[in-house]
Amino acid sequence: MTNPQWSNWSGHVSCRPTEICLPETEDQVTEIVQKAIRNNQKIRIVGRGHSFSQLVETNDILVSLDKLSGLIEINDTKDEATVWAGTQIKQLGELLFEHGLAQENLGDIDVQSIAGATATGTHGTGVTFGNIATQITKLTLVNGKGELVHISKTENSELLGAARISLGTLGIITRISIRCCPTYNLKINLSKGTWNETVDNLEQLNKDNRNFEFYSFPYSETVQHRITNLTTEPAKKDGLTRYFNDIVLENGFFWLLCEMTKRMPSISQRMSRFISSAAVVTTKINHSHKIFATVRNVKFNEMEYNIPIEAYKDCAIEIKAKIEKEKYQVHFPIEHRFVQGDDIWLSPAYKRDSAYIAVHMYKGMPYKKYFEDMEAIFRSYNGRPHWGKMHTKQCDTFEQIYPKWNDFKAVREQMDPNQVFLGDYLKDLFGC
Repeated sequence: MTNPQWSNWSGHVSCRPTEICLPETEDQVTEIVQKAIRNNQKIRIVGRGHSFSQLVETNDILVSLDKLSGLIEINDTKDEATVWAGTQIKQLGELLFEHGLAQENLGDIDVQSIAGATATGTHGTGVTFGNIATQITKLTLVNGKGELVHISKTENSELLGAARISLGTLGIITRISIRCCPTYNLKINLSKGTWNETVDNLEQLNKDNRNFEFYSFPYSETVQHRITNLTTEPAKKDGLTRYFNDIVLENGFFWLLCEMTKRMPSISQRMSRFISSAAVVTTKINHSHKIFATVRNVKFNEMEYNIPIEAYKDCAIEIKAKIEKEKYQVHFPIEHRFVQGDDIWLSPAYKRDSAYIAVHMYKGMPYKKYFEDMEAIFRSYNGRPHWGKMHTKQCDTFEQIYPKWNDFKAVREQMDPNQVFLGDYLKDLFGC
């Protein structure tokens, strides 16, 4: 496609690349990169457009991996699956399930490509699990020199720490191998709690449950718990009740409330309290890949930061107090999740067990002041931004908060000496 308009899921980021390429083979990916090198063009790579930052934005070549999708192989011991990089996480769940396999943990959205989700540090929740990129055992990419590079613990192993979360700056990832486990069923309980009880008992809630997260609501003391644990109970098919909860209440009715609030921002506080009182209480049992994800039809913009787990309580309390003091016109819930630290160089959870706090604003409502103030609080607790979410930090900041930042830059320059994969946004981010 030539001269198309592209925008991300929320519509916050848009651009008009000279062309959008949709390769179907590794050879075609290599040809695209080699052509860009000859013509002195830039390339950015897009998965499903669920990032809120400007990582994908380009006026040159945009490469979509949508057609580079599907299962390549399951290894002999059935603990690893190799897939094409554009494979949608939802599709991957079904493909693995057919072979009696599953991913050990997932985030709450399954429409992203596996390459896009891992390259930006997407995560789920659960203090014994890292982000999704920690499940990568091998990957293959076409670097900025047009070379096909295989990376694993036994091949180019020195690149693995950089390549698992790379923001698409080392090259175009073409295939990914994921550590798998046998299929398992999960039971998720959605229930209500109070802010004080939840924050005070957070350590025990995380310890007692496989996956724990909660939503808090501005101007309300009510929170919604999402508690997920293993179960031997059989999966239950989605029925009318779940459809009503997931589609009608959590999306259709919620969208209507959001539209009302956008037209009358002065009701934000009352609306947030009403939404908290109407939070769904239910139980679901299903195969793991069908439990983690939630339907997200109501569009919003998002900022999310990673906080050291030991700083979480103070940070969360300060955020709540700031919202109540400043009285922002916001009614969208705040998401709180918890993950295990890892050794991936650009992972926000690098070398620290972490909490993630995500703030949202309904699409079309002003977010700048709210996000700026939240970011200032996150930063004061040594926060690291989620790469796929909105933030304002640049190279000098990242040198301070990522111990391996300069090591990553050195690998990046080695893999892409002509900056084929650096658009204007990424040049600023890396100080180039």
